[in-house]
Amino acid sequence: MKQKTKWTICAGLAVAGLAAAALLLAVFVSRLVGGILLAVLAVAGIVAFYSRRFLSGETAVRDSWKVKTGKYLSGDQELHVSSFAASCKSDLDILQIVPDEAEEKGFTYYDRQVQERLAAAIVKLSSKGRYTLEKPLAILNPFGTAGNSLYLSFTTTFQGQVRYTIHVDREDIPDYTARANDGDGATTRHEFQIIGLVPGMKNHVTLELIGPKGRLVNDMAFTVEMPKPVSEYQVKLDYQEGESTAPLSSGLYTLVRVGGHNGYAFFYDNSGVLRYEMVLEGYSLDRILWYKGQMLTCVSTFKLAQFNALGQAVAVYPLEGYEMHHDMALKGDEPKVLILTSDVGEVNDVEDLLVELDLETGAVTQLLDFKDLFRSYYEQETSTITPQDAFFWMAGKNDWLHLNTIQYIPEGDSIIVSSRETSTIIKVVKIHTAPEISYLIGDPAFWQDTDFARYSYTPVGDFVPQYGQHTVEYQPDSVLPEGQYYLRLYNNNYWANSTRHGWKPPKLPDSVGTVLAGGSLTSQMYRYLVDEKARTFSLVFSFDVPYSSIVSNVTPLEGNYICNSGTAKVFGEYDGEGRLIRQFAYECGLQTYRTPKDTFIGFWFR
Repeated sequence: MKQKTKWTICAGLAVAGLAAAALLLAVFVSRLVGGILLAVLAVAGIVAFYSRRFLSGETAVRDSWKVKTGKYLSGDQELHVSSFAASCKSDLDILQIVPDEAEEKGFTYYDRQVQERLAAAIVKLSSKGRYTLEKPLAILNPFGTAGNSLYLSFTTTFQGQVRYTIHVDREDIPDYTARANDGDGATTRHEFQIIGLVPGMKNHVTLELIGPKGRLVNDMAFTVEMPKPVSEYQVKLDYQEGESTAPLSSGLYTLVRVGGHNGYAFFYDNSGVLRYEMVLEGYSLDRILWYKGQMLTCVSTFKLAQFNALGQAVAVYPLEGYEMHHDMALKGDEPKVLILTSDVGEVNDVEDLLVELDLETGAVTQLLDFKDLFRSYYEQETSTITPQDAFFWMAGKNDWLHLNTIQYIPEGDSIIVSSRETSTIIKVVKIHTAPEISYLIGDPAFWQDTDFARYSYTPVGDFVPQYGQHTVEYQPDSVLPEGQYYLRLYNNNYWANSTRHGWKPPKLPDSVGTVLAGGSLTSQMYRYLVDEKARTFSLVFSFDVPYSSIVSNVTPLEGNYICNSGTAKVFGEYDGEGRLIRQFAYECGLQTYRTPKDTFIGFWFR
């Protein structure tokens, strides 16, 4: 069944288009009634309307979980789960299991009890027959969390590990081979998700049992016509080769918060083929964390979930009055997550709070209100955003800091956060006891006439400091002297401030963008060397990437860099010297937030 949600329209509207539409309508109204005041009101009203729609798109929760199924087979009155023949054609017997209340108002798969009932239903199904490699227990998307997931369970006479290959009849889609994470070592009991089935196509799958000595013990083959993507998103991305001949890293690229497709995450292989479609309650992943071998991520702006390799949300964590935005980090090895949030009940101030989630108890505790750390700046320098400001879609809000990245450092109980609105990297120490600012890294001119100038580090060398940066990450190096380390970041190279009215950088270089569409400008991957003893920072490595005024990320993997330029609607993989290996183009509305990459070895794959 074609799925629609009430919030997917707004993110497809480009900022430039909104501004132009508002201006044209204002002129029309002005000429029609001859009133300048009415024209101004028209602009403000249109901007406010689209602003609300844009913001509500990110916070909205999925209102429909309907799925297409095949023939009804049986029901379980104890678990309130029904079994169906799968809606997809296959020469394998494939089931679907669906909670009986799945079409009721307010239902969500991201409820721990729902997930436990589905897991119990799988156990019951497993006990009803002897499933073998030739005739496995096969269930399509058993936990409702992935559009093209296929669960398999079976036993084999001989021990081994499962390797599978997926082939489709298209020349531009290569075969996909992986080793399933089907148990510890060689085993006779196999249970896993097949990751890599291409949505909307006929997949020819070969399963091979590889013995302890690497020899083929047994194999089988089947075909399955997988359903189209639930999101209706692209199955194949276009790409172009770069100048570098270095190999691409292994793994899957993850498109996060794709404009117009909130409530999903998309995992693509090195050929740009969609290999996994994650179906969420709303919003998107922002960041994937790994806790005790399981995937921990947000599934809406109000909820986190922890997944096992089968796609089951084994734990669900409501944020209790807080709305997540942009990033989170584990507190070292402890079962706690630090999350950047806004207060749901706060009318004006947004994106300036830090909370801590206890993964064992589910308790959410507010640790920091950054207004307390920057009180005089907040009260004396900032004001709410107007429809005429650069970030007009936030009109009426005081997004005075706009935190977009967090890193936790156990030494000193510290965090490093990125503030887009001030183009500043901020370190705060003793966050659980007596929080205080350690330093500010960015253009020192921004803080010069404030109470916080003393925290600014001095740039050393001939370079332009970052503006509007994202994904700032801490990189310690044992070779460096004490007090020195690296910071890696995506330098958007874009200056705009919508809350400190009347202030502009005194010497903004021509190379820095000041409009959302950058023309011939570029963004950069930056690596800073930070010296806390000397209170300095210097640029030690950088390379250009396609310009993106907002959003975007840089992620390292296997010696390469993956860089997403969100408003340019491309992501690329670069070698260790910053030369492009391959660049992918994707469709979206305004932007796509991040595109990290991971091997997922030890989770989905061996």
